[in-house]
Amino acid sequence: MRMTVLGKSPSWQDAGGACSGYLVQEGATSLVLDCGNGVFGKLRAHLDYVSVDAVVLTHLHADHFLDLVPFSYALTYGPRHDADAPARPALHAPPGARDCFRSVAGSWGSEDLIEKAFDLREYDPAATLEVGSLRIRFHEVDHFVQAFAIEITAAAGGRLVFGADTGPSDALVEFAQGADLLMVEATLRAPENGDRGHLTAAEAGEHAARANAAALLLTHMTDELDESSARRAAAAAFGKPVAIAREGAVYVI
Repeated sequence: MRMTVLGKSPSWQDAGGACSGYLVQEGATSLVLDCGNGVFGKLRAHLDYVSVDAVVLTHLHADHFLDLVPFSYALTYGPRHDADAPARPALHAPPGARDCFRSVAGSWGSEDLIEKAFDLREYDPAATLEVGSLRIRFHEVDHFVQAFAIEITAAAGGRLVFGADTGPSDALVEFAQGADLLMVEATLRAPENGDRGHLTAAEAGEHAARANAAALLLTHMTDELDESSARRAAAAAFGKPVAIAREGAVYVI
């Protein structure tokens, strides 16, 4: 299984960057995990968008789904659109997605733009999905809206867990136990006051250590933060070297 980073920024994009988005592939199967602003253009540099089998979303914040709009326009009006056999990838999104997408797409034009371009399926978080050779499970984590960590397991072996956006979460630690690669957000320079919805790099490392993950990848970080400091803080808590997500980087799991 290969995972290519399409976008790793938080809710504001890095210079020339994109928000949350990852391309996960095994054999003939291609899945896009989150599709935040800027991700569709990055995807096109790696894969023909009509070849995407499915998009899976962690939660319904715009920086994790907004590029479904240009993706939908390309699928609907692009020069290779086939009205008799449209590509129409599956779109696995959290409960409430249809109403959310109609509100957002309606500000551009047709409110049903996304659900016509994709085969929209609001997933049951307790269910297990299969996309080609990939198996997908969900577990709710602590964020400001309902959000789900996602586990992707390949038929040929390899287990990726993406923690989505989350504050400190025992649920994530339990869900990610023994992951081959744990991808954890490290949005913050210091913990928030009051309700928590994000992590610092040190907290990301501590979560990975408690989960006994084989490897840790920090993501959802702005380029305005000092990467070296973040890496050191995460590695001190994790007890192993730590990688920081970079657009275009490929990880084999």
